[in-house]
Parts: sequence; structure tokens; C-alpha cells
Amino acid sequence: MSGEEVQVRHTQHALLVAWGRFAQAMGLSQAIAQVGIKQKKHQHSPQSKVLEFLVATLAGVKYLQDISLAAHPLDKDQVVAEAWGQPGWADYSGVSRTLSGLSWAEAEQLVQVLEKVSQPYLDREVAVIRSRGERFQLDGDLTGIAVSSTSHSYPNAAFGHMDDSICLGYQAVVVSLKSPTYGRFWLSGDHRPGDTVACTQTESIVCAAERRLGLRPRRRTELLQQRLQRFDEQLATIHQRLAAQPAAVSERQSQVAALCQQENDRQSELCALEQAYQLQQRLERPTSRLSKARQRLAATQAQRRRAEKAVEVVQTRLAKTQARLAQGQNERTALQERLRQLEQDKATNPHPIEAEFRLDAGFGTYDNITLLIELGYEVYTKPFSHQVVRYLRHQVTEQTLWTRVGANAEMVAWPNMKFKGCPYPVDVALERFYTGKRLKHSA
Repeated sequence: MSGEEVQVRHTQHALLVAWGRFAQAMGLSQAIAQVGIKQKKHQHSPQSKVLEFLVATLAGVKYLQDISLAAHPLDKDQVVAEAWGQPGWADYSGVSRTLSGLSWAEAEQLVQVLEKVSQPYLDREVAVIRSRGERFQLDGDLTGIAVSSTSHSYPNAAFGHMDDSICLGYQAVVVSLKSPTYGRFWLSGDHRPGDTVACTQTESIVCAAERRLGLRPRRRTELLQQRLQRFDEQLATIHQRLAAQPAAVSERQSQVAALCQQENDRQSELCALEQAYQLQQRLERPTSRLSKARQRLAATQAQRRRAEKAVEVVQTRLAKTQARLAQGQNERTALQERLRQLEQDKATNPHPIEAEFRLDAGFGTYDNITLLIELGYEVYTKPFSHQVVRYLRHQVTEQTLWTRVGANAEMVAWPNMKFKGCPYPVDVALERFYTGKRLKHSA
């Protein structure tokens, strides 16, 4: 370029320039500009301010005001604005007003734009995994996002566990795919109130992953059918028990009625003897008719009280059986509905994938493990309850052979172990390791 003057322009955000050029090449800036946002345009369009917020997020801006008040303000960087196809950036206050005015429908459109733009890259990663014949590896988690504990302006924020402390904020429900190219490809991230617990979010994580991938494993409908068969057998036993219990209640009530009548008769007999003794001015002796009548009345009253307690016991037992039957019927209805859905999924899935889900202990309830197994996943998780660790430690003997799995860790495993709360056998491992001088265990 001899004879031409090269213009040198400086920026403190060089990587954002490269990302901006890439965003334009992939159509991101143009797609956001096409989103319908019902807000007035002054100097900058609402779409431009939304894009500015995305750029600020990529820059690692922690507080919105840092867009304008940081040491190197983003809204003064014309080089970055042009790289993203914008004539300039708005002040942070304008960005704040635009974000506050967004409706949920408009926000959902922006999410759809981001997903649409990134979908070709995800499709390529899926194709690579399938071409290699590898198993899809998915990771789900909850990540705390704390906000100021004194703020009242964050919608739906709540106090919850975040980074080993209680903070006001949100829980980000995230799921990612192990990617051959990028290491990790984020599939979804949804905000929940800060008091959301992981064990309630497993199904939503699975649905989010399958929606983005457009793929799912083969549903294990045969396992669920066997489970329903065992459930029907349990319900049949409850029905048999319920059929016999009303007769037991009726029998006990008849005993109470008979004892009440006997008590009334003996009370009348006692009153008559007391009047006779008073008229005859006789003394009541331990072996007299009056004393024996009093003893018979007391014995009958004790029998009646025991019989009434027996009625309460059988009535309670009957109520529990009725409640258990109602609960069982509701559970069976839910299982039948799940089977119907899984059979439909299976019929409309001609090319199932092999996939595994990796989750931490917060997700590791028996219900969640059962759900993931029936959905067709291999599951890697830690147990939700520490009682499992305690139980496994009792299975260890002096003859148990431990396998070293790390510089400071050993492990022993049991295949096809059954637990009361899980309808399917699972492979379980117990790990022991030292933290300082303390020996710890995990499952």
C-alpha cells in the first residue's frame, strides 16, 4: 500500500473488535437489529442498546454503570462500535432503560436469535460426535448468581445457598455438551429464584438439552413397563388389605358397643347395691357383693377403654391404607402417563443416540436417577443422602480390596446394587481420601 496513509486507531478492547467482526460475519448483529422491540428510538435504537449489553457482558462488565464510568468506558470506544456494525454506543442509563422496558416475549425473541445463530456450530459438533460413534456427554448444574442483599429492584430474586453462604440472587440452571472442538458447548441457561434447589430441576435440564440438540436416546420403555407391573402387584396387595380392614373395624366397634352395654348394666347393679347397703346400714367389706360389683364395673370400664383404643388403631390403619391406595393410584396414573409419553418419544426417534448425564449430589435423588434411567441416559452422580455413604462403609470389611484412583484416593465398587428408594439396580462406588489428617468418604 505504498503511497497510501494508513490510519492507526487505538482501542482498549481489541478482542471485542475481533468478536464484533465475527458477530457480523455470522449474522448476529443483523439478526438482533431485526428483533421487534416496542420502544422509541432517540439517538440509538433499542436493538443497538441490547447489542451493547451483550458486548458489555462479553467484556466482563460486572456493573452496568461500568459501560460509561469504567477506566476505559465501552461507550466511548468507537472502534468497537464500528466492529459490531454500530455508529456508536449509548450511555449506560439508556441501556438500563431499554433492558427494563423489555417484555418477556421480546426477551424470548432475543434468546431465539442467539440460539439460531449458534445452532450451525452446535450441529457441526453433533455431527463430529456421531461420526466418531462416541457417546454424548452432558453436564447439568445450578450456579448461584448473587446480587446486593439490600436491593429490592431484582425481580423474582430470593435468598438461597450460593458459594457456601446464603445470598440474595438467582440460580442459573445450565446444561452443556462436551465438545470435541471447544471443550464445552453451552446448550441452555435459565434463571430461577435463588431458593431453587437442584433436585427439582432435573427434568427441565434434560428437556432443555434435548430441545437444543434435537436428539435424544432410546427411551427404556421396557423398564417402565416392568416397573408398572410390579406396581400393580403392590396395589393388588393393598386392595386385599383394604378389603379385610373394614370388617376388623366393625368387629372392634361391636366389641365396644357390647362392653358399653355391660358397663351400663354393672353401673345399674352397683347403684342398686349401694342403695340397699345404705338402707340396711351395712358396711362395705373387701369380699362383699358391693365391693365385688365395684371391681366388676372397674374391670369392664378398663376393657371398654382398651377396646376403644383398639378401634382407633384399626381406624387409623384403615385410613392409612386408604391414603396409601389413593397415593398409589395417583402414582400409577403418573407412571402410565410417563409410559405413554416415552412410547411416543421412542416411536418418533428413528436415530437414537447414546448419551450420559453427569450431575452433582444436589440432583442425585432416587426419583431423578430413576427418571434419567427411563429416559435412556447413563447417569453419573453422587447420592443426595449421606446415608448411602454410611451404608456402603458398613459393606467394607478387612478383606475388601481398594483400587487406587489418584494420588490421595482409593475406590471400591459394587455392581447392580439395589436401594429401597430406587426401582432399578445401580453400580455404586465408595471413595476414600485424606484431607490433611482426616479420612473422608464419598459415594
